[in-house]
Amino acid sequence: MKFFLTRTYLLIFIILSTIQNIVCQSENPEYKFDFGNGMVKDGFTQVTGDMRYDSLRGFGFISDTVVSDVIRDIDDSLLQDFCTSSRPFYFLVDLPEGNYQIVLTIGDKDAETFTTVKAESRRLMIQSVKTEAGEYVTKSITVNVRTPRIDSINAIRLKSREYTYLNWDNKLILEFNNSRPCINGLEISPAKDALQVFLAGNSTVVDQEYEPWCSWGQMIPNFFSNELVVVNLAESGEALKSFKWENRLKKLLSMLDSGDYVFIEFGHNDQKPQSSAYVEAFTGYKEELKDYIQQVKTLGGNPVLVSPTQRRSFDSLGFILNTHGDYPLAMKETAQEESVPFIDLNAMSKVLFETLGEEDSKKAFVHYPPNTFPGQEKALADNSHFNNYGAYQLAKCILQGIIDQNLELKNYIIRFEGYDPAKPDDYSNFYIPESPFINLIKPDGY
Repeated sequence: MKFFLTRTYLLIFIILSTIQNIVCQSENPEYKFDFGNGMVKDGFTQVTGDMRYDSLRGFGFISDTVVSDVIRDIDDSLLQDFCTSSRPFYFLVDLPEGNYQIVLTIGDKDAETFTTVKAESRRLMIQSVKTEAGEYVTKSITVNVRTPRIDSINAIRLKSREYTYLNWDNKLILEFNNSRPCINGLEISPAKDALQVFLAGNSTVVDQEYEPWCSWGQMIPNFFSNELVVVNLAESGEALKSFKWENRLKKLLSMLDSGDYVFIEFGHNDQKPQSSAYVEAFTGYKEELKDYIQQVKTLGGNPVLVSPTQRRSFDSLGFILNTHGDYPLAMKETAQEESVPFIDLNAMSKVLFETLGEEDSKKAFVHYPPNTFPGQEKALADNSHFNNYGAYQLAKCILQGIIDQNLELKNYIIRFEGYDPAKPDDYSNFYIPESPFINLIKPDGY
């Protein structure tokens, strides 16, 4: 049975805390939290299940889910107790913009635990951690926290819907999910030396805020080590021009350090003649791509071009129709002309969707019969946007592309044994627990 929280409870806490937050945030904040109502480990701050977020304290739980404290008969003060719930729950910490290494301690002396961890807007950080009774594990992840601000004058011009996203604030939000999520300890410290991988793109790349929508950009953090952080600045409906107009590229460049990577995937919305952001494939599109490449290279960054993923559009023989015209070819030519890496997601996704077939490929997209989700009276049939399964397969395509291009990034990939889009993961064995919040409105773009 699916369980979904109302969004209002969470947003009230976030909005009010943003207005009222008077906590003086250090430039180098470090936190150590010991969860549960038992003994407290030296140097740690206790967090019990009834501690709701408070702007003066600067941390706490923010969901309407009941979070329980459990104590076991064990001497270790960090491991003897933990917080858990039968439903997904959220923990929030006020933090200034930056990258943070987060060390999680998970386990239970007397029973199994099953924990999935997502950050901010449903970024998959840890797909699933299972511990047997008496087993404890530590997992380390690196998360980017950011605001729209660029400097004292400039900021990203957010779309109205983005104001309620969990990405754009000076707070770290962690979602603990799965059948029995448990958390014993949580340590946070700045990750100033983390290699950054920036994502610039549209709705097929963005951290989709709500179920059942999902994109490869929010799945791929699960496959990188904690020495790397994914900074996903993509947004639904964006094209190369609009991404610049809204200062998203300027924000990206303000954060870019020498040696960082910038993955650039546009095309879906650039091809719309009715849009002010329209560019013709072999002229304006290539010119804009080259401008991105030049600006990234000037700062010592490493641009990587990613061709637009296919839409679910089949011909009568069961082959994917090309709905992107000359744009994928124009991008490939640009990569060759500028001597930058090129990941042909357009070609890989064609193989993937044709392998799944016209009917089973619906399992990778937002195709659901009526009443699959609360309040869903009509069927959902979106052939451009992906669900968790589809986004996960595309993330694997990107990872394989990194390996095929022999990028340095391949040394940071974990939990990945290679991927052939002609041999996708078995849908019947695929599982990522859904986050509590849903929205049946289709994201911008097509």
